[in-house]
Amino acid sequence: MTPVEIKKGIYWVGAIDWNMRSFHGHTFATKRGTTYNAYLIVDEKITLVDTVYGPFAGELIEKIRAIVPLEKIDYVVSNHVETDHSGAMPEIMKLCPKAKVYGTRKCKEGLYKNYYGNWDFQEVKTGDTLKLGKRTLTFIEAPMIHWPDSMFTYCREEELLMPNDAFGQHLATNTRFDDEVDQCALMEEAAKYYANILIPLGDIILRKLDEVLKMKVPISMIAPSHGIIWRKDPERIIKSYVSWANNETKKKAVIVYETMWKSTEKMARRIAEALTDSGVEVKLFDIAESDRTEVIKEMLDARGYLIGSSTHDNDMLPSIAALMSVLKGLKPKKRVASAFGSYGWGAGATASIEKELKGAGIEVVQEPISVKYVPDKSEEKKCYEFGVEFAKKCI
Repeated sequence: MTPVEIKKGIYWVGAIDWNMRSFHGHTFATKRGTTYNAYLIVDEKITLVDTVYGPFAGELIEKIRAIVPLEKIDYVVSNHVETDHSGAMPEIMKLCPKAKVYGTRKCKEGLYKNYYGNWDFQEVKTGDTLKLGKRTLTFIEAPMIHWPDSMFTYCREEELLMPNDAFGQHLATNTRFDDEVDQCALMEEAAKYYANILIPLGDIILRKLDEVLKMKVPISMIAPSHGIIWRKDPERIIKSYVSWANNETKKKAVIVYETMWKSTEKMARRIAEALTDSGVEVKLFDIAESDRTEVIKEMLDARGYLIGSSTHDNDMLPSIAALMSVLKGLKPKKRVASAFGSYGWGAGATASIEKELKGAGIEVVQEPISVKYVPDKSEEKKCYEFGVEFAKKCI
């Protein structure tokens, strides 16, 4: 693709990764690919805000050259150290060695430990500004959204916020703006991004959004570093982040299970039937056959979680164990949960699940239900009753 002018004299010069299918060490499935967004501001001082993943450095350089010679770049702003955004910096800095690099103190430390470049680095803090000519950039530190080095860059004259990973999505498209893509896919990917990366940072996100609002910075466009640019309705994604950060949920339950010989699956289906009959929205997943990234996304707005497993070696099965490990890291708040499962000679899975749920800070509101071997008609009825009772907790 050629550069895309997003504001007068401000260009998207990033790269589209159509084939990316997993992220963060295969912890995040990216079925729709991703983009690495970088922005070139042409003013009296020419500024590049972020770069791209290293293998796409050539595409970034080609786009910049279509606008200005690389050696004309005066400043490079690094909002975030992670290599999907900084990987092209060594190549860029070879071509504009006199450019000053701007970022937080933690960013300086991270860039050096990644690339060992002897660059002219200027440390910035919240409220610091950089005059480019007609435009001025203001820096806003955003530690732990989602790394310690992260920051936002804001151009008041254009009402343009460049927040790096915040408000982004893993979505590869040949269009650049929110009003040019399928809205369901857009919000699905935005929710998935938040759910799988940012859930544990809700309190930090709320404080940062409040800080930005107090700075009275009008925002007509949000240009993140993954996915599309919010130009039609940037308020939409801000409101969504506020809702997600406040852990707002609806009358919905996510049932996730792993089964050896279908007994736990039979339990799950009866429980799901009871929840449905009780007016609760249900999402049902066999975790061994499902994309964990999608499961976590569905958990984002669900009030209740029901986790099931067959017992193996007096414990839960491995795919459910992996999910519980992820939940323990995400620590979703204001959720309720319980466990269920089948067993042969020892019923250890439900106890292990319950322990992990409590370790994740999730309230266990109902005693687990276990069935030996295959549930008979009376036990299936008990599973149904279990679901009816849990439905009352999902309001």
